[in-house]
Amino acid sequence: MSMKAFITAVFSFAALPTVWAEPLPVYFGTYTRSENSSKGIYRSVLDLETGKLSEPVLAAEARNPSFLEIHPNGKFLYAVSEAGGAGSVSAYAIDRRAGTLRFLNQQPSGGAGPCHVSIDHAGRNLLVANYGSGSASVIPIKTDGRLGEPTGFVQHAGSSVNPRRQKGPHAHSINVSADDRFAFVADLGIDKIMIYRLDIEKGTIVANSPGFAKVKPGAGPRHFAFGPNGKYAYVINELDCTVTAFAYESASGALTEIQTVTTLPNGFEGSNSCAEVRVHPSGKFLYGSNRGHDSIVVYRIDLAKGTLTFVEHERADIKTPRNFNIDPTGKFCLVANQGKDSVVVFRIDQATGALEPTGHKISIGRPVCVRFLRPGRNVSE
Repeated sequence: MSMKAFITAVFSFAALPTVWAEPLPVYFGTYTRSENSSKGIYRSVLDLETGKLSEPVLAAEARNPSFLEIHPNGKFLYAVSEAGGAGSVSAYAIDRRAGTLRFLNQQPSGGAGPCHVSIDHAGRNLLVANYGSGSASVIPIKTDGRLGEPTGFVQHAGSSVNPRRQKGPHAHSINVSADDRFAFVADLGIDKIMIYRLDIEKGTIVANSPGFAKVKPGAGPRHFAFGPNGKYAYVINELDCTVTAFAYESASGALTEIQTVTTLPNGFEGSNSCAEVRVHPSGKFLYGSNRGHDSIVVYRIDLAKGTLTFVEHERADIKTPRNFNIDPTGKFCLVANQGKDSVVVFRIDQATGALEPTGHKISIGRPVCVRFLRPGRNVSE
């Protein structure tokens, strides 16, 4: 088999939803401000037959653990702390039987207002986007799950056209390419997706050529996602409520815009901002969240072109959906309602991508992140 055929086969396999029947643990990041009852990171279990979530339990007390990520080996969980001033990231060991989290250690995030974390696919480094200071850091992960001192750092500069939100840089997410060679930082403040070369052995992040991809002035890129075939990537723009599709060149890291579409219905005149974007495990559908219109927008993806075609807006029982996630089997979408202190479960139509209310939901104070702990990992514990 040729190398090209091998790579194609790997991506094709990865695009297929995984099938299993055992219940799926889910962790939720929250805001722990005084006006709600949240105390930190919560855990529930998703029934993959019915879509029902178990009653949530506190997995670890923490202050504003707004964004989470789980290590590829399933043994560790990491959380940023949006607590003002200098930012930090905390490491936890996951008890697979009890579901609780044991605090390991904490390291500075390298900037103010950390809002997003990711982990390279080899599981060697944690990458952090600092919204407040417009910077990004690389923090090595030790074999016991603890975080080392930061080894990589980049500081953004510049501004854009929105005088209220874009006076300076605001790094809002950081994502890693499938081959761990590049890191992509969507910066809301400068209307760019910055592209960096990542060295996972050294834990460094340095300028790439090309150095960035632009979006429309005032768009405000927020979160970023690759399609499973590795050919296309998508960014949701918080300020002008659009999604931009890019063709991705894996050799150079270049992103080339191919389409930008609105997340809102024709005639909508209220205030709105976008938050999360997700590609279905099959690669066939893309989802984005609207806060104001209070909906999840659904698009069909042309697998040959990467372009988007509108399917629907789902609004049932949704209020300020800061974050949502699709379970690894592709059956269910869990929407975290920051404005309604709840998580709502939708079944995904596998033919159209449309969301169908299941009637299942749980109550959690100010949920703002949803992360699944995949079965079959860390099974030796």
